[in-house]
Amino acid sequence: MAAELLSGLALASFRLNGQFLHVAEELAKPAGMTAAWWQVLGAVLGEPLPVAGIARVMGMTRQGVQRIADLLVERGLAEYRPNPAHRRAKLLQPTEAGREAIAGIVPGHREFADRLVDVLGLDAARESLTALHRLTAALDRLITP
Repeated sequence: MAAELLSGLALASFRLNGQFLHVAEELAKPAGMTAAWWQVLGAVLGEPLPVAGIARVMGMTRQGVQRIADLLVERGLAEYRPNPAHRRAKLLQPTEAGREAIAGIVPGHREFADRLVDVLGLDAARESLTALHRLTAALDRLITP
């Protein structure tokens, strides 16, 4: 029974991840971005973070984030800043162009969010988010050393 539940949860989450990536690609495209660029830039909108910190927050590999961060810097959407806490692990932060690119995604994001909540209903959307947080927390307890 538990093994079947785990398989069902995993398969449903893989499908959900694919659906969200598709939506994110479509939302990011008009701003000249990709879903991965949006994900990494979005992680540092509030505060600059080192690549390893972005990877932790986003559930990505450090190497994958590094590759995307370097591309964002190369394209002028982000920049590396000195990190007072660690000389070698520079902080990534968005540039003004990066913030403008993210701002270009916001209207489509809001429109899609409204459509999704209309389909699900506000209470079900909140319950879904709560369930996903509970699942993530449980997995973190099991896999974090």
